[in-house]
Amino acid sequence: MKQSLSLRQQVLAWLKENVPKSRIEHILRVEQMAIHLARVHRVDVEKAALSGLMHDLAKYFKPARLLEIARRASLPLDPVDEANPHLLHAEIGAIVAREEFGVQDAEILGAIANHTLGSPGMNSLSCIVYLADSLEPGRGDTLELNHLRQVAQQNLAQAVWLNCDASVQFLIQTQRLIHPRALLTRNWFLQQTKSQQKFTEASKPLPVGS
Repeated sequence: MKQSLSLRQQVLAWLKENVPKSRIEHILRVEQMAIHLARVHRVDVEKAALSGLMHDLAKYFKPARLLEIARRASLPLDPVDEANPHLLHAEIGAIVAREEFGVQDAEILGAIANHTLGSPGMNSLSCIVYLADSLEPGRGDTLELNHLRQVAQQNLAQAVWLNCDASVQFLIQTQRLIHPRALLTRNWFLQQTKSQQKFTEASKPLPVGS
């Protein structure tokens, strides 16, 4: 997909009307990190840029509006969504991208929809936007974040798993609800990482004389 400059300008103009300046700064950092990770992992850079730019379109929609749009679109609603409609902003953002800006690319829409809770089996583009949202420089400069940033450049599946672990630990510590999809995402990418490690071990040549 060719990302035209005019579409980027349209999105930026819309964001200026609908989200605070501090959130736009975050969005632009996510866009840049998504571009960087896409280059590292040889994923379509233009798709990564547009997905990053549009990932928080519905971030500041009110809870009632998020639920209304979700029901209109027949999205499956977990009780955790009902209790915390903000979690729906990712999937609603994909709807806004399609309806407001005419985005039809399924990979871009999926990356927007999956950037908060992730999804089992999500592709590299979705992994990149999910990680860029959590790991962009404005999130902090802790040892844990810097380690995750390093892993994200080496192994997307492992980075998603470890990021899920960090998110779940935070939710437990702060006594918040955990969405089942976040756990499904964590488990899928943990298994994927373990499978990769087993394959790598099995592929190593045997020592001479063994």
